[in-house]
Amino acid sequence: MNTTADAGTGSTPRKPVHLAVYDTFADWETGHTTAYLARAGYPIRTVGPGREPVTTIGGLRVQPDLALDELRPEDSSLLVLTGADLWDTSEDLAPFASTARAFLDAGVPVAAICGATAGLAREGLLDDRDHTSAVSFYLAATGYRGGERYTDADAVTDGGLVTAGPTEPVAFAREVFRLLGVYEGEVLDAWYRLFHDSDAEAYAVLEKAGR
Repeated sequence: MNTTADAGTGSTPRKPVHLAVYDTFADWETGHTTAYLARAGYPIRTVGPGREPVTTIGGLRVQPDLALDELRPEDSSLLVLTGADLWDTSEDLAPFASTARAFLDAGVPVAAICGATAGLAREGLLDDRDHTSAVSFYLAATGYRGGERYTDADAVTDGGLVTAGPTEPVAFAREVFRLLGVYEGEVLDAWYRLFHDSDAEAYAVLEKAGR
């Protein structure tokens, strides 16, 4: 059993996981990820373009904990970028892609799903990493140079970066948990089978492991 997933163990508090929030962000895409990271003892902090409230594509109003220009990689365990209409309709979210570059350059992981992958493609962060997204031609439309590294998979991790398409929030969470060491081995597999496949037998594995 991976004891790193137990909240409150160890003497050093975990650095927060930072969830990017902006108007039209797809609020369902990161729910599994943030819920189970929080259960594992990671504080979840929301980061907006500013400190003004934003509205998700589902109509939820979110008050960011901090503005993007206040965020520093050394204060974070992970940056999570959700999909949003704005990734494809304006340059408003380009600063979040630039921040992702700063995180990766500092050795702090980044996880991007759905439209956020296109933002990272435009930033050049997928040119030299294996990655995935909704479909290959979606990223090709950005003009990026990483097409040969595109992988038809539910989620991909390479070089500290997790990518996934919009229909794979559970696989996205799985890769984040693997990257941070929250779950591993048969426990990680059971978690995925339970939430992706509704495999009732997986629940017994998680229960035995205290998850």
